[in-house]
Amino acid sequence: MTTNHIRTGSISRRDALAGIGAVGALSALTGAESLVARAPSLLEPDDLGWNETTLEYELPPLPYAPEALEPHLDAQTMTIHHDKHHAAYVKGLNAALKALRDIRAGSGDAALISHWSRQLSFHGSGHVNHTLFWLGMAPAGKGGGGIPQGKILAQIERDFGSFEQFLAHFKAAATAVEGSGWAWLAWEPVARQLLVLQMENQQKLLITGVIPILGIDVWEHAYYLKFQNRRAEYVDAFVNVANWPWAAKRFEALLA
Repeated sequence: MTTNHIRTGSISRRDALAGIGAVGALSALTGAESLVARAPSLLEPDDLGWNETTLEYELPPLPYAPEALEPHLDAQTMTIHHDKHHAAYVKGLNAALKALRDIRAGSGDAALISHWSRQLSFHGSGHVNHTLFWLGMAPAGKGGGGIPQGKILAQIERDFGSFEQFLAHFKAAATAVEGSGWAWLAWEPVARQLLVLQMENQQKLLITGVIPILGIDVWEHAYYLKFQNRRAEYVDAFVNVANWPWAAKRFEALLA
């Protein structure tokens, strides 16, 4: 795999992927690069498994062993979640990219462009979301859990009143997502504030332009083996492995 820059207009592919969030990846992939290019680099092509040779994405490995987050998140769920579910999003993203290339080349069915655009949005966002999810966790006591420090804590206290109030808001939002989706702590760069947002599926309801800092997957496949339908218990378990040092670095990069 190589991560050499490819110039696309006035920015490189690496720059186009910089600051990727739950929807930012799709802006980069489809050429709407201006919003993404203004953000500092928060994910690199290697983080997302981008292969410059094949022009496809590859499933990146978990950043730790599947059992590393136990007893809070179990190894079997982590393995299935990563190796099966995340892998399916990567496969779907590559299929959508190929189908759209074929349409542009005249060998694909242009009547299906809306279908493949939706597939690009759904699977591309699923890939980015899961990449952020894995990186946003760490073993308890080794980066995971506890209370954030530094600038991100100060911002949380400014925007939510206290860390405890933020945590209550985040847990309630995650538990109350209708159906399948996510909860995110996200940076809104215009008002320069942190927000807690819900997301349905892999791409719906997030505010355009926000940059996710830390998020939890509340699709049932993320927790059903261990917690069955007890999503609130799973959300409590996630808090014990939330990687606040990593989130703090992401946040501080946005302020640079």
